Amino acid sequence: MKGIISLIIMLLIIKVCATALSKIALAEDNEQCLVEAIYFESRGEDFVGQLAVGTVIMERVESSKFPSTVCKVVRSGRYWKGNPVRNKCAFSYWCDGKSEKIKDYMAHDDAIQTALLVLQGVRLHQVQGSTYYHASYVRPSWTRKMKRVGMVGRHIFYKEK
Repeated sequence: MKGIISLIIMLLIIKVCATALSKIALAEDNEQCLVEAIYFESRGEDFVGQLAVGTVIMERVESSKFPSTVCKVVRSGRYWKGNPVRNKCAFSYWCDGKSEKIKDYMAHDDAIQTALLVLQGVRLHQVQGSTYYHASYVRPSWTRKMKRVGMVGRHIFYKEK
């Protein structure tokens, strides 16, 4: 009987540890996805510009209209046979046909620092409520249905009307 109880206790401990490890892995995945998105979407921006992009990503995560994790938010879009369709993603870097290889390590370090602050709850008040943005040099058709919130760096930010 003691052997069965010991076995049950060990299985419960393993279950608790596995659950904790999966939560840690999920947190690390979300951190990596946020770093990647900030790096590729705004590496030419200063800290405030990167914080604005991170704010939009977290606004989406916190909204019931979008996926509930950072990775699902930044990788959302149309897929065909398991692959993202070119230029049909919520965040252009994910399906622009270019490699997601980090080349600028200083900019990557900046993206890491910004992402860590964003994950700790730091937000840019100027774009709070925004769930969309685009580079200032493009004019997407979807902007007609949105309310412009403002411009930070080379990005224009919107929220739904």
